[in-house]
Amino acid sequence: MAKKAETISLIDTFAEFKETKNIDRATLVSVLEESFRSVIAKLFGSDDNYDVIVNPDKGDFEIYRNRTVVADGEVKDGNREISLTEARQIDEDYEVGEEVSENVDFAGFGRRAILTLRQTLASKILELEHDSLYNKYKDRVGEIVSAEVYQIWKKEMLCVDDEGNELILPKTEQIPSDFYRKGEAVRAVVARVDNTNNNPKIILSRTSPVFLQRLLEAEVPEIHDGLITVRKIARMPGERAKIAVESYDDRIDPVGACVGVKGSRVHGIVRELRGENIDVINYTQNISLFITRALSPATVNSVRIHEEERKAEVYLNPDQVSLAIGKSGLNIKLASMLTEYTIDVFREIEGAEGEGDDIYLDEFVGDIDQWIIDALKGIGMETAKDVLNAPREMLVSRADLEEETVDEVLRILAEEFEEE
Repeated sequence: MAKKAETISLIDTFAEFKETKNIDRATLVSVLEESFRSVIAKLFGSDDNYDVIVNPDKGDFEIYRNRTVVADGEVKDGNREISLTEARQIDEDYEVGEEVSENVDFAGFGRRAILTLRQTLASKILELEHDSLYNKYKDRVGEIVSAEVYQIWKKEMLCVDDEGNELILPKTEQIPSDFYRKGEAVRAVVARVDNTNNNPKIILSRTSPVFLQRLLEAEVPEIHDGLITVRKIARMPGERAKIAVESYDDRIDPVGACVGVKGSRVHGIVRELRGENIDVINYTQNISLFITRALSPATVNSVRIHEEERKAEVYLNPDQVSLAIGKSGLNIKLASMLTEYTIDVFREIEGAEGEGDDIYLDEFVGDIDQWIIDALKGIGMETAKDVLNAPREMLVSRADLEEETVDEVLRILAEEFEEE
């Protein structure tokens, strides 16, 4: 009765893997046979005289042991040899030297062997699943996938695809205003596939520039057809993005094609990205013109490029400075990211006094602390007018000074020129 129960348990094991694991028939047969042979080899030291026949469709199996007939009393290895008397109990026609093939009841190997088989089988199936998952997603890096939210943790979110594969969306790869509940659908790009110790992890991202690019490709047929190329993307996820596009067909306006009539082609993208505003500009290899376009909607008067340092000095009218910098410095940050140049903006004031009337910062040591002067000089400010003409927000962020400190410095410098 116990053996019958153990046999049923084995059949149930096969049925479980056959029904719940996404593995093709040939692979399953191979894994089952290999698992049986592994257990037999552990029990008898070798499995080369065993035949294993597996039928995964029915969930059953047969094992045959092949032994050579030897004279009575000369059996040295009971696993490979059988006495003549014992062989003739199976069939009277057997003679010494012939091979006997007999069916073996695996349950007869004992409960430990069955447990070992289940563990071996589970281990090999898990390894196959990992290989299958890795092979499926390693070539899909950069593609958008849809998944269902399965579990939400503090630092990441577990999602499952339509085949039940687990995908990870870390909190750092989510748009700040993202909010999901269990069971909801989520779209993201496959950022990378880690495979440490053959344990693949599929990492998704909604903050990657690639995600925005793939969304744009899906909405703009000209990009998909290769008529328009996305050259660069800069994003502050959930807030704003700048995209530089280029067309190889003079008849196509790349910016107009990407935006669409009244913004129709970007509306869906903006909703997907939680209200992230999208600026599309024409790409050019002329870096001065590229920086000018990147700082839109501000109107730039002139640009001075320092190629070796990858810095740019941009001069604007006072009323354009706030537009160039943007709310919380967002516009100038994105322009710097897009152009890969550090951008400093300066006010151009009509009727400003000549450089001969300017004063070096070092002359203010008595009124301004030396470390503050050093911080200002560290961002290229050498004179009082350099500081006065620079936007207050830039002095705070670039020189890493407190707002109160910057205001005090500006007051001291302005008073000096008022006295003159």
